[in-house]
Amino acid sequence: MSRWVSTLLFSSLLALPARAQDVPKQPPKPPAQQPQQPEEQEPPEEDANLKPKVYSFNPLQANKELQVGDLYLKKRSYKAAAGRFREATRWNPNLAEAWLRLGEAEEKRKNRKDAKEAYAKYLELQPEAKDAAEIRKKIASLH
Repeated sequence: MSRWVSTLLFSSLLALPARAQDVPKQPPKPPAQQPQQPEEQEPPEEDANLKPKVYSFNPLQANKELQVGDLYLKKRSYKAAAGRFREATRWNPNLAEAWLRLGEAEEKRKNRKDAKEAYAKYLELQPEAKDAAEIRKKIASLH
């Protein structure tokens, strides 16, 4: 039986090129005459760290950023602290403490506009906070 199968396969292989020659070749169709505009695509990023960061709700990461920011604040590295607090607000926009600390760090950096915005967001999230009156005074003094 194996001879029969091998003979059948061999004869079918011999018949293939003959059939391909029997079929007349048709001329290729001309391409469409519409001008094609090149698609603008972003080149693939070579380094994953260069891609823009996508933030989603992550309270654990927000708390981590808040803790690191507190350490920078204690070291009087206000720019680094502000960056960490800003990251915390991106991971959890409803984390009132991060907004308060961001306002403090920006105030220390003499960045009145950002400090005022951060304090305002803190009061928006915590209007009944114990230090709300003090924060309102700070906002008024930042004009």
